[in-house]
Amino acid sequence: MLTLVIPTLDCAADLAPTLAALAPERAGAELIVADGGSSDATVAIAEAAGATVVTAPRGRGPQLRAGAAAAQGEWLLFLHADTRPAPGWRAVAERFMADSVNAERAAAFRFALDDADPRARRIERGVAWRGRALGLPYGDQGLLIARRFYWALGGHPAIPLMEDVALARRIGRRRLVMLDHPALTSAARYRRGGWLLRPARNLALVSLYFIGVPPRLLARLYGR
Repeated sequence: MLTLVIPTLDCAADLAPTLAALAPERAGAELIVADGGSSDATVAIAEAAGATVVTAPRGRGPQLRAGAAAAQGEWLLFLHADTRPAPGWRAVAERFMADSVNAERAAAFRFALDDADPRARRIERGVAWRGRALGLPYGDQGLLIARRFYWALGGHPAIPLMEDVALARRIGRRRLVMLDHPALTSAARYRRGGWLLRPARNLALVSLYFIGVPPRLLARLYGR
């Protein structure tokens, strides 16, 4: 069985279309929404979609761990609330899960932004290179991983930022598969934060993390 795990915090506007996009291919899959204390309609939307809602300390790391701990599926697919795998995602996931060699590997979708601006395509190409060359996919590319392998690696660390980078480093580049299937993410943050400035800030934060700056401080710099 497959379990979808989505961390949320006051993201009703994003969660509703994501759950609607997943619904046609979600039959038989468990859905867990790990909420960090939303004050909007996030929880109500999740429950209306048939999700099991678990509460966790605020922060993607703690929330993702809590969602994974509640999961019953043998496989976990972690998604952000504003990330919508394109139609056909379930068949792609099932092909990956069916291959026994992938029991100790993980997979991420191809990053795509929901904006026709040419600058979005440049960002997508940069993310694709990062995934191939460095084995560091973004969290909003989703992560498909066997539950047993996930916990053998220690799961997501309970940190407020860089939880996806930390787990990807534990998995290792050779055990990460980049699926040739898009997961569409909202470009609102890039439009708001700047098509050049936001990627530059993300790169700076990753660099600071690699040299040892505590994730809690990075989260304050990020604005989370």
